[in-house]
Amino acid sequence: MTQDETNQEGRLVALADAILACLTEGPMTGYELAKTFDSSIGFFRKTDHQQIYRELSRLRDRGYIQGREVVQSGKPNKLVYTLTSEGRAAFRHWAARPSTPASIKDDLLVRLYALDSVDVAALRADLMARLEHHRDRYERYERILKKRFPHGTAAPADMGKLLNLRLGLRHERMVAEWCEEAITALSELSGVTDMVSLDTDQHERTGSDD
Repeated sequence: MTQDETNQEGRLVALADAILACLTEGPMTGYELAKTFDSSIGFFRKTDHQQIYRELSRLRDRGYIQGREVVQSGKPNKLVYTLTSEGRAAFRHWAARPSTPASIKDDLLVRLYALDSVDVAALRADLMARLEHHRDRYERYERILKKRFPHGTAAPADMGKLLNLRLGLRHERMVAEWCEEAITALSELSGVTDMVSLDTDQHERTGSDD
């Protein structure tokens, strides 16, 4: 097996585990799983909808999930997936294994490392786009937190989700602040000063959420 094949298999296993994690909440259609990824697990496990449907087929073949067709009037029937006992056992086995700390692999940081050999204006524009990306994600985490956990507390079964959201909020704010710092430094190199800082009032409003 080549290195690329090994990496691909690792991604497939990670996606399977993420799908099993979603199904611990209860039966879901493929569409519902995809929406769950978009609003939660997708923040820390990237995939697309087609990958989810392909992996559902693999999980059925392995006996980890089963599909039940639900007849609907006036629209296509839907397939609802549930965990089997084998799937629950496989997920518990995976969850008992030690986790692997995430590593940073970012081409932007490589460009910053060689700052004297790159186009500073283009790099600064890239950082501006990154800043907006992380601001948007910060605001999305904030909205989800306020909607799902308005009082900052959670039932035992949902405590992990609350902790994940709080980590996401802190991470996005930290990276956005670092982007501001980097943009300021590059602006001083190029003499440009049109960057807009994060809203201080926003930090004060959300300080209790994270």
